[in-house]
Amino acid sequence: MFVGALELDVLLGDVHSLKQKRSVVKPVVAELRRRFEVSVAEAGHLDLHRRALIGVAAVAADAEHVRDVMVACERLVAGRPELELLSARHRLVGPEDD
Repeated sequence: MFVGALELDVLLGDVHSLKQKRSVVKPVVAELRRRFEVSVAEAGHLDLHRRALIGVAAVAADAEHVRDVMVACERLVAGRPELELLSARHRLVGPEDD
């Protein structure tokens, strides 16, 4: 079993309140869940209205599949015009990692 974790630090465009932030981040989180069947949550920068940290996790029997899903998730977020992807951090945990 392999577990992949992805942290996406994003800068939001023309957002001036936490309410506007939610209206931008929520559809991105929902689309990631729907398209890739991963666990996703806004996991950081909760009190900042122009920044968001989106956490993504996936589990599979094959490490390459987990990597492919994480890369696809990163690509989807990077392609969103209302967001600027500042950084992406990938982690993979497998059977050899005790």
